[in-house]
This record gives sequence, structure tokens and C-alpha cells, in this order.
Amino acid sequence: MRYSRQRELVLRQVQSRCDHPTADDIYLAIRDECPGLSLGTVYRNLNGLVEMGRMRRVSIPGMADRFDRTLMDHDHLYCTKCGKVEDVHLDKEPINAMLKDRKDLAIERYSLNLYGVCSECREKESC
Repeated sequence: MRYSRQRELVLRQVQSRCDHPTADDIYLAIRDECPGLSLGTVYRNLNGLVEMGRMRRVSIPGMADRFDRTLMDHDHLYCTKCGKVEDVHLDKEPINAMLKDRKDLAIERYSLNLYGVCSECREKESC
């Protein structure tokens, strides 16, 4: 892909955030900086950046895709109270061992989405 100012703004926006923004979040954050920018352009650039390996897509069924700046292997928690998505680092050895035993499957990679209550919401509940 050729360089474009819009792509650079989209990439910079995702890299500067740790809240796993949606395409709408990104669009709203940069539209004043780039007049004429459309939501479709944001989506195209996000898709291209994911394909290039510059960011990760976090898909939560029934929700808008989120985008993640962290490329290393990790999983995500979707808070069922506030809707926040946060990184979770799990010991995957037990899962990997189980998958090795499944000779009928050819798993290339996997990611886990956990559903529950984030630490901030749990803290609010305990007050």
C-alpha cells in the first residue's frame, strides 16, 4: 500500500490508544484534523493496516470490531457491564496441550474472547 495521510492518521490514532477503539471512535477523533475524511476511508485503512500486520482486529460477536495496537499474542475481556475491551494475558499451555492431542484438527492459531466484568466495574460494585 502506498503512503497516505489518512492511513497515517488512522494508524497513529490506534497506536496512541489502549482502549481498543472502533472505526467510529477513530473517525470521530481525527475528522477535524482531516476535513473530507469519510467513515468508509477509515474502514478501508483499518482493514489495510490489519492485513499489513500493523494492528489487530478484535471481533466481539454482535459488536462493532475493535482495533488493537498490541501485536504480541494475547486475548481480550469484554466487560458485560460497561462494554470496555481490555487485554488479558493467559497461560495457554493447558489449551495448547489439549489442541496437540486433537489429531483430527489442524489449528493454525486461535484467540479467546472472555466475557465478564472488568476490574473497574467490579470495584464500583463493591463500594
